[in-house]
Amino acid sequence: MHIFSPPRQRPPVARLAVSTLTLAMTLALAGCASTPPPDGILNQAQAQLRAARDADAAVYDPIDLGNAQDKFQQAQNAMAKRDYDVAAQLADEARASAELARAKARLGAARSQIQNKTSANQQLREQIDQSLADQQQQDQNQPANLPPPQQTTDMPAPPSSALGEPVPQGQGFQTYPQNPNPDQPAPSSSTDQGGHL
Repeated sequence: MHIFSPPRQRPPVARLAVSTLTLAMTLALAGCASTPPPDGILNQAQAQLRAARDADAAVYDPIDLGNAQDKFQQAQNAMAKRDYDVAAQLADEARASAELARAKARLGAARSQIQNKTSANQQLREQIDQSLADQQQQDQNQPANLPPPQQTTDMPAPPSSALGEPVPQGQGFQTYPQNPNPDQPAPSSSTDQGGHL
């Protein structure tokens, strides 16, 4: 007869090593499977960087724009290493910094426009004030510069030879004497004073 001996158990150190290795492999596989590449966040960050550059953030807020560009570069490096969690976090920071740079650039551009318009308005005010001062100066100097008023004399009468021939009878104006009694018709005058009143 053959007696079987119970199988020998592995030493506790080997069991611990196998279980630890199994757990590490499970966690590694679970970590890779649960975090997808953050392509959407990277695309958003890139779009915000482009918008910030278009808003002249390099002029009005170069610090935040530089920060956003650095974070975006770090996010791309993390993507290349397949460290998706870090890449997602860095891309989100880059997006936020780019949004801030864009907002500050818009504010800076608006302030610049306001300053330019204020300066133009000030120049217009100074021109108007100068024009008014010049006009007042001219008004004050004008009466002193006028020549003394000339006396007008009546026009002399033309000599009698310049008068024309008398108007023939019946062709000029006729005058009637006033009738003191309105009920009676005016008598007809036999004298014609053509052209004389």
